[in-house]
Amino acid sequence: MNDTATAPASVPLADIIAARLTAALDPTHLEVVNDSHHHAGHMGDDGTGESHFTVIVESPAFIGASRVARQRAVNQALADLLSTRIHALAIRARAPGE
Repeated sequence: MNDTATAPASVPLADIIAARLTAALDPTHLEVVNDSHHHAGHMGDDGTGESHFTVIVESPAFIGASRVARQRAVNQALADLLSTRIHALAIRARAPGE
């Protein structure tokens, strides 16, 4: 498996996020939306066009898990990116059938 932490800057961050969440959560549905253009010039905009994201993820790993536990699982999979490259992350996490 590629180490997405050392992926070249030419690899879109949305692709890295998707790879991390796929590896960690084996989702049945996953969308990674780059919302950075809505925040251009605002606090947290680093000029890369890759600072604000929304993830919509459905995974069997979330069955029986609370909303907080689901968000923690996403945050854990992206921890180093959240501390270095992602300024804001909106998470919509659900179990199949919800």
